[in-house]
Amino acid sequence: MKVTKEMKEIISTQLAIVATVDAEGNPDIGPKRSMRLYDDNILIYNENTGGQTLENIKNNGKIAIAFVDRERLMGYRFVGKAEIQDSGELFESAKEWAKGRMGEPKAVGVIHIERIFNLHSGANAGTEVK
Repeated sequence: MKVTKEMKEIISTQLAIVATVDAEGNPDIGPKRSMRLYDDNILIYNENTGGQTLENIKNNGKIAIAFVDRERLMGYRFVGKAEIQDSGELFESAKEWAKGRMGEPKAVGVIHIERIFNLHSGANAGTEVK
């Protein structure tokens, strides 16, 4: 699995929609406007609200993130294991990134990408990218 140039462009220009599950298996979704690619294996976002997504990640770490370019009818879903960090190098990086963009984060969400799925319109929709 490799994050391609096309995936990077969609990640950098489109709003992330994050899906998590709580301890009872109930789904939750929400936007994360600060979601960005840290490297080819990690997505990160600034956790500003400290709400349900944060709690769900702390409980089980299951996460999926969708980026969709509606105009071009294409997108990707990234699935992996998430963790929350409120100290250390990534947290300091998130605080620096927030300056001039948004308030200082409570924490940084770190998503280790395990699988990528195609969300392009058409016959390949939902297939795993190898």
